[in-house]
Amino acid sequence: MKVIIFGATGMVGQGALRECLADDRVEAVLTVGRTPTGRTHGKLREITHSDLLDLTPIEADLSGYDACFFCLGVSSAGMSEKDYRRVTYDYTLTAGDTLARLSPGSTFVYVSGVGTDEHGRAMWARVKGQTENALLALPLEAYMFRPGYIQPMHGITSRTTWYRLAYVVMAPLYPVVRRLFPTAVTTTEQIGRAMITVAERGAPQRVLGPLEINAL
Repeated sequence: MKVIIFGATGMVGQGALRECLADDRVEAVLTVGRTPTGRTHGKLREITHSDLLDLTPIEADLSGYDACFFCLGVSSAGMSEKDYRRVTYDYTLTAGDTLARLSPGSTFVYVSGVGTDEHGRAMWARVKGQTENALLALPLEAYMFRPGYIQPMHGITSRTTWYRLAYVVMAPLYPVVRRLFPTAVTTTEQIGRAMITVAERGAPQRVLGPLEINAL
């Protein structure tokens, strides 16, 4: 299969890219983002594109793919709802609308979060919930990944400083956390592998938590 990854420089995106490059089920990977990944591989092609609200200039490069793994996202901490919506909803739906038109019926995996709810009290939960529902209404095989706590693996790091420090502290504790809360945690490796499996053969439900992600 051929896969597009948005947000391949983020923690989850790095994991998705690593697994795609290592998996024989994936024959080609295209990354789209505002900065290059710094990776080189025979399967990999990169497009650096600054305006993720307008994909028109690169549309010709986006057709013919079987799946899109949309891993781009930011923390809502310190952000206004307008700015958070632009990154979370507008960027995602620009990609979703474009791929629905270019490759209807293709797979679109969106990395959301536990607690997402269009009618929730938290701003981030409402915006992510609206994003999920808008994607599910498109003519795509759309799946929402709500991964809970994610442990980065294989040297992958978060771009957010305080997240990065927290993961360093948590790394030796992760085996214990996994045993105590097996339905609430996952890893960048498991998310990447689950994305590929969903693109290959689908999943029983469209909204997947840590338990379902790890099972896949």
